[in-house]
Amino acid sequence: MSDLTVMRTHKLFIGGAFVRSESGRTFVLNSAKGTFVANVALASRKDARDAVLSARSAFEKWSGATAYNRGQVLYRVAEIMQGRKDQFVEELILMGSSKRDATKEVEQAIDQWVWYAGWSDKLAMVNGSANPVAGNFFNFSVPEPTGIVAIIPTVTPSLYALVDSVAAAIVSGNSSIVIAAKKSSLVALSLAECLATSDVPPGVVNILTGDAAEIAPWLASHSDVNAIDLSGISKKDLLIELEKAAAENLKRVLRPDKNLPQGLNRINLWLETKTVWHPRGY
Repeated sequence: MSDLTVMRTHKLFIGGAFVRSESGRTFVLNSAKGTFVANVALASRKDARDAVLSARSAFEKWSGATAYNRGQVLYRVAEIMQGRKDQFVEELILMGSSKRDATKEVEQAIDQWVWYAGWSDKLAMVNGSANPVAGNFFNFSVPEPTGIVAIIPTVTPSLYALVDSVAAAIVSGNSSIVIAAKKSSLVALSLAECLATSDVPPGVVNILTGDAAEIAPWLASHSDVNAIDLSGISKKDLLIELEKAAAENLKRVLRPDKNLPQGLNRINLWLETKTVWHPRGY
């Protein structure tokens, strides 16, 4: 008896669950050689709204967790990805990467989770300060997460860029909504499976697959989305449309650039500074 090939239908990742698009639409994902790989859910405007609700409901718990705990959670994601390294390499090869480049990219993506995990309990020290003031007061400036970050990551390299964008946003306590390009949908949803089986609370990362031109305008104009990463937008007309929509509700925006912020600067994009006055005790 021969083995039966089970063809996959990849779903959206919203609120920690894998769900079909409310529209019922899918698209066919083919390999770089043109062979069928999977059917993938095509996200809609309603799916984007559901992802915003999920991200907002997760924000309070995630931002209220200790920095040490968030670091442990991010490290756990790296552990799970390490155990599925061969799968990620195979998926990148299917989409056109060489084995050497795919292996390097997966290793860098895993390392990036560990790197961001190490920053989690150091952000307050590096970005905060005790400020000199006149009067009998203590004055402190402390970093806080900005809220919900919508992310359209660059397509190439697909896995590393996705991990770098998501980890930079959530390490400080933000929740996120990712629009993964069709070409990146396979590794994006495999990453979602790692997140679902790690300790990341449901709703902290939501992954939508499909067309950014269809979904992103609704996230850019949504008043409950606090920031948007447009680094994966290559069409000038769409970029202008999204920036205008984001400006209407004063979102923080990361524009596409060949010199995107790296490291700590990438984390600081999604932080706000709160200054607190406290009377001195005698």
